[in-house]
Amino acid sequence: MIDFELTKKDQEILDEIRRQALVAREHARYYDENEHEFPPDKLPEADDFPHAHGLFAGREEGKDTSVGIMSMLLAAGETWGDYSVRMRRGSGGLGNAALRAAGTPEQQAKWGDMTLAMAITEPGCGSDPSKVQMTAVLDGDEWVLNGEKIFVTTGCRAGGVIVWATIDKSAGRAGIKSFLVEKETPGFIVAHKEKKLGIRADDTAAYVFQDCRIPRENLLGLNEEIPKASSGGFRGVMKTFNMTRPGVAAIGLGISQAALDFTRDQLAEAGIEIEYGASLQGQSAVVDKFCRLEALQEASMLTVMRAAWLAGEGKINNDEASICKAKGGSAVREITQGCIDILGPMGVSREHLLEKWFRDVRITDIYEGTGQIQRMIIARSLFDYTRAELN
Repeated sequence: MIDFELTKKDQEILDEIRRQALVAREHARYYDENEHEFPPDKLPEADDFPHAHGLFAGREEGKDTSVGIMSMLLAAGETWGDYSVRMRRGSGGLGNAALRAAGTPEQQAKWGDMTLAMAITEPGCGSDPSKVQMTAVLDGDEWVLNGEKIFVTTGCRAGGVIVWATIDKSAGRAGIKSFLVEKETPGFIVAHKEKKLGIRADDTAAYVFQDCRIPRENLLGLNEEIPKASSGGFRGVMKTFNMTRPGVAAIGLGISQAALDFTRDQLAEAGIEIEYGASLQGQSAVVDKFCRLEALQEASMLTVMRAAWLAGEGKINNDEASICKAKGGSAVREITQGCIDILGPMGVSREHLLEKWFRDVRITDIYEGTGQIQRMIIARSLFDYTRAELN
């Protein structure tokens, strides 16, 4: 039986995260308007607060099924303050999740403490990573990489990157492998930092690889029978997303919860009270709209928690990961836009963060698999379609 009830300790941790998130929110506007600057890894005020994540670290994933759920709630709690400004910035990136999912024990020990980005998207390859054109050619004991990658999250800050490249274009997805490339490797160029609509303080980079040589053992999930499949192949690293996709949805829902809380407070100041438990009949159109947005928020968060619970139980959550990502990605846009509709001019004023939250949530329906792609994955599973039948 699924039980999402939090322990007293869990609630204390989440309350502390919320308290710290309010401090991070004080810096949000500055770094949004000065996107050429990187927020510090630790805000000056951080020393005045206990490290809430440290309190949570005592649990061991796989032995406490609440770990996955709490991870999602912590992600939502942090972004309730701001998406890219945090009291303390973690050392890991999406590439670290790929390393844990598909790297050998030796690779995890060697690079586990390094912040790793993950580079999949290319100028001609967005939502379908099986169309990757970047190449990796084995030359003796080295791989030679050539190609371009764009929209690499944490691409400037990271010390290295997990990059997808094909060793055999004729093999399609089977030819795609993942390689770890450290910064400062000759032929690895950080071309530029992207300027974006939202999450401006979270760096996104474009990479160029020109005859970039890396050791043979940098193939993720190295299998000595190269070029046969390794755990770092397409299927091996795709399982990374079964936990990160719920995390992305949780991030977006943390922002949309902030929008709801702000809107509720403004309605209260205007003398508009929301009677929970009462029939919507007879209440104002504003209250009706707000209650529907809150219901959408709660329903979306429950899909995230189910996906996380399954992961915590060691069960397959492929479908649930896509469901919560698709549901959350569309819900956060509807919720933040709905809050702007309710508040009118206040919603788009730069005096408040609501318009920023509206811009920030847009990315959660795009990266790590767009909403459209998630719906195709779900449809294939529900109706037992093959990739060729529904593409």
